Formats: sequence, structure tokens, C-alpha cells
Amino acid sequence: MKKIMIMAAGVIMMAACQNTGKSNDQLQQQIDSLQAIVDNKDGELNDIVMTMTEVQAGIRRIAEAEGRVTVADGSPEGASSKEIIRDNMEYINEAMLKNRELVAQLREKLNASRFKSEKLKSLVDGLQSQVEAQDLRIQELLASLAEKDSTILRQVVRIDSLSKNMATLEEAHKEQNGTLMRQERELYSAWFVYGTKAELKEQGILKDGEVLKDGQFNKDYFTEADIRQLKEIKTYSKSARLLTTHPEGSYSLAKDGNGQYELQIINPTRFWSVSKYLVMQVK
Repeated sequence: MKKIMIMAAGVIMMAACQNTGKSNDQLQQQIDSLQAIVDNKDGELNDIVMTMTEVQAGIRRIAEAEGRVTVADGSPEGASSKEIIRDNMEYINEAMLKNRELVAQLREKLNASRFKSEKLKSLVDGLQSQVEAQDLRIQELLASLAEKDSTILRQVVRIDSLSKNMATLEEAHKEQNGTLMRQERELYSAWFVYGTKAELKEQGILKDGEVLKDGQFNKDYFTEADIRQLKEIKTYSKSARLLTTHPEGSYSLAKDGNGQYELQIINPTRFWSVSKYLVMQVK
């Protein structure tokens, strides 16, 4: 009987130990679950605080840029002060857009967070009020600049509009410059050639005794020149005559010190008024 009592006591103690182990495991699970909730809330709070800090930093940088604009606006008019204003206003517009986005994100994070705090909500409201007040000051600054100088106003328009139009303006500017260059080249370009009768015939320039008869001639055989720069043409020949028509008195064809003919263009505008092609036959 005594042995049976001892064995029963041992079974009870083992069962008690097992129950205690299970209770400890359950307690640890509950602690871990609570810690995860705290950690999760800490993570949410950290994210919200970091976003608020970023907004505050943006507000400070915008205020500094406002100060630079005000200083430049009070400086004597010049390209440098206008450039300072333009660059800082572009930065301000970008920073204001970013701050508005961050405040909107803060609202969303607070609404989604399980951590509810009227104080935290009040802080976000205060940040939004600062952003709105700063935006109002920027609009007033733009209006002030517009009153002083409409040119500055055009230079400090909102960056989103400027970026959309910049590529189009640059392309149009390039195209316009290209057109002007082509027109200038066409206006001031002329082509001349000199050669023997046989050479001119071979290139289709002289046909049946007529020069440039049908337009079917070798244009690459001619030399292109700017009529503003072309003043004289040496023929390196002791016999030369013009086959194309050019007004009398606008040129002179005479021999140089070596007895070779040289064409002197006296009045370029008149000389090239009839034809932009000059053909001279030499021997």
C-alpha cells in the first residue's frame, strides 16, 4: 500500500510539471503577441514621425528659398538677379508640391493606423496649416513680382507649365534657326565655274553654243560661294570671257601682273541679280 501511494504521488507531480510547462508556453505566446503589437505600433509611429520631420524640413527649405528670392528682387535689375529668382521659384514650386503630397500621406497613415491620438492629429493639422500659409505667401510673392516686372513673371511661372513647354520651345527655336540658316544660305549663295569649251560641253554646261540651256548639267562641277565674301576669281588663263549674263559695270575682267585674266566683282548685288550662276570660258 505504501508503494502504491508513492507511485501515485509521483504521477501527480509529473502531471503538475507538465501543466506548468504548458502554462508557461501559453504565457510566453501572449507576451510575444503583445510585443508584436507594440512593435507594430512603434513602426507606425516612427513612419508617421519621419514623414512629419520631412514636411518640417521642406517648410524650412522653402522659407530659405523665399528669402533668397526677396533679396534678389531687391537687387539692381540684371540677368544674375533674374536667374536667382527663376531658379529659386522653380525649387519652391517643386518643394511645395512634395510637401502637399507628404501631408496627404500623413492623413492616410493616421486614418489607417491603430494608434489613435488627438495630439498627433492636431500636429498634422498644424503642419497642413503651415503648408497652406506658405503656399499663400508664394502666391503673394508671385503677384508682387508680376507687378514689378512682367519679364520676371514669365521666368518664374510654375515649373510644371515651364517643363511642358520647354521642349516644344527649344524644338521650335532649332527649327526656326535652321530655316533662317537655309534661307540665308539660299539668299547669299552663288555658283561659278570656268573651263575650256570642251570641258564645259563635257559637263553639259554648254550645249549647241548655249550656256545652261535646259538645266541638265553637272551642278557638282560648280564651286559654291558666299556672294558677300566672293570679290575676285582668278582664271589662271590668258584668255577668258563670261558666258552668263551679268550687268555691265558690276564687274571687271582684266589681266593681272602675270597676263592672266581675273574677274573683279565690283557690285555683288547687281552682279548676281540676273543669275546666281557664273560661267566663264577659258583657253
